[in-house]
Amino acid sequence: MILNLPFGALRAFEAVVRCNGFSAAASELGVSQSAVSQHVKALEEWLGQELLTRRARRTLPTREGEQLARAISEGLGRISEVCADLRDRRRADDTIVISCLPGFAFTWLFPRLVRFDLAHPDITISISTDRGAAPMAAGEADLAIRYGFGHHPGLHVERLIEERLFPVCCPSLLTRGSGADIETFLAKNRLLHDVLADFGISQPSWDYWAQECGVSLHNRLPPRRFGQSNMVIQAAIEGLGVALGREPLVIDALCDGRLVRPFDQIAASPLSYWLVCPPHAPEVPKIRMFMDWLRHEVATQPRLPAAISAAYADGEPPQATKGRGA
Repeated sequence: MILNLPFGALRAFEAVVRCNGFSAAASELGVSQSAVSQHVKALEEWLGQELLTRRARRTLPTREGEQLARAISEGLGRISEVCADLRDRRRADDTIVISCLPGFAFTWLFPRLVRFDLAHPDITISISTDRGAAPMAAGEADLAIRYGFGHHPGLHVERLIEERLFPVCCPSLLTRGSGADIETFLAKNRLLHDVLADFGISQPSWDYWAQECGVSLHNRLPPRRFGQSNMVIQAAIEGLGVALGREPLVIDALCDGRLVRPFDQIAASPLSYWLVCPPHAPEVPKIRMFMDWLRHEVATQPRLPAAISAAYADGEPPQATKGRGA
């Protein structure tokens, strides 16, 4: 007999077990934490079994829950593989699907894709943006650009771009603070924050940068927080405050003068951008071609313009450093 299974509840339960909690599962599924909790409760009532041991910081499956979660994962995984295969059969041979974070797509990848299109007019690039929190799933994309430590077991992984951190702001904001030392300047201006996934003590935050550079932060104004990196950059361009620049995302705005780097202090970020794809994907000619193009774009990325606070102090306008190079 085939039961009329509650597939929504089963999917929610499997996500809770795999993500080690309700909050992360809700984020992955795109629903509220309350909705996930209700799904799991309904499943437990339907089965007449407790499936989870709920703790303050972590939710663990019971023996029965672990058995069920494994069965769901195997079953859904097989269904996913079949669906991915069916979708791949419809995908044109001249299309490459790229998965990456919205901020990276808008500020770094999109402005450069025109060069790939001009060089390879027979290849179509389709961009799928997501938060990059979940592992790369089968059939999701041909290639992913992920941000973090590069931990993606079972996949081909290579570092694409390392990241450096430094304050950036619009030129007009700097003119109002000419001659100020770094701690005074940051204290009198609003700091813009990027709401990233939680990377623990390696979080590339203002506090991380300040500690690495030996700078004391004494903020007088409440900070502004944004959910996407490109929104932080745009807020800085609009003069709403000082952003912590992440080099790949702000390099173009620095080179064309929309942003300036007011001080020399730079911290190396513990995180990087990574190329992630199925193990055999680099052997596919069109994917290998796109990966080679990405590596070339990174190798010829513009140099980081010098800090220009001294020029402002002398009453000189900022001069963006243009050109491409290592």
